[in-house]
Amino acid sequence: MARPEVKTESVGTVVVAGAANLAIAVAKLVAGLISGSAAMLSEAVHSVADTTTEVLLYLALRRGARPADARHPFGYGKESYVWAFLAAVFTFVAGAGFAITHGVTTILVHEHRNDYLAAYVVLAVSFAIESVSLARAVRQIRTESLQLHTTPRRFLRLTADPAVKAVFFEDAAALIGLVLAAVGVALSQLTGEELWDGLASILIGVLLLVVATVLARSNISLLVGRAVPERVHREIAGELAGLATVRRLDTLLTMQLGPADVLVAAKLDFDDEATGATIEAVADEAERRLTARYPQIRYVFLDPTGTPRGGARRPDDPAG
Repeated sequence: MARPEVKTESVGTVVVAGAANLAIAVAKLVAGLISGSAAMLSEAVHSVADTTTEVLLYLALRRGARPADARHPFGYGKESYVWAFLAAVFTFVAGAGFAITHGVTTILVHEHRNDYLAAYVVLAVSFAIESVSLARAVRQIRTESLQLHTTPRRFLRLTADPAVKAVFFEDAAALIGLVLAAVGVALSQLTGEELWDGLASILIGVLLLVVATVLARSNISLLVGRAVPERVHREIAGELAGLATVRRLDTLLTMQLGPADVLVAAKLDFDDEATGATIEAVADEAERRLTARYPQIRYVFLDPTGTPRGGARRPDDPAG
């Protein structure tokens, strides 16, 4: 099998997002310290968490693309999901935890330095930079969804690439968080009540909790061994069932081994008169068809199985 490759587009998306988040984190931290705004400090930690996430996602892409070896015959694709899961956990613990606790503290203590200009400037610049990063992620999602003949929304829900999904959700959450921070700072300035600034910080924390939970669940599903999307499953089944001398497809199992690695295993009932040479030729043809249609399919295992005495085998029957 061909060696898995790092997705250049995904690496670029992660690098752009990481550089943007690092610059924004420093600016937000300075503005937060000057203004004393809880929402601004929460946004600074939010950006630090996002920067750390990009580093972990970069590791996910690099380590997950290592070639198979004797100890890992199916490659290291699933390691991508380990690092992506750790990134989601870090966002959950560091980003959300700080934002919520700091927001509560601000509401209780009511401490603010009343220097708002720096906060507004940083929020505006951060919004522009985050928009650029999000635009790149959206462009990648649209391009890949067109290649797979699906909608961007469906692609985002079902993609096995943890990097592009994480960057999109984190950048979208960052833009929403910036709006929340701006509203909180503005209301605190207008009313003189730090309650709004604290509430904005808490809402940013809740937003991070939601994003972290969505990403963690997605990566857990892939780590456990998620099948390909239902549409792709049906198309693979159609290809196999349409092979010469194949009477019936009894069982079809698929598993996502990594962002660009899929395993296909199937039990096929061949015509009774099919010879061993014929079955070998059909198996080779099946692999050629599937890998040509779906380049991410790297492993195809076919098991010829006969019909048991007493009737036809049901598709959901275990093979003998």
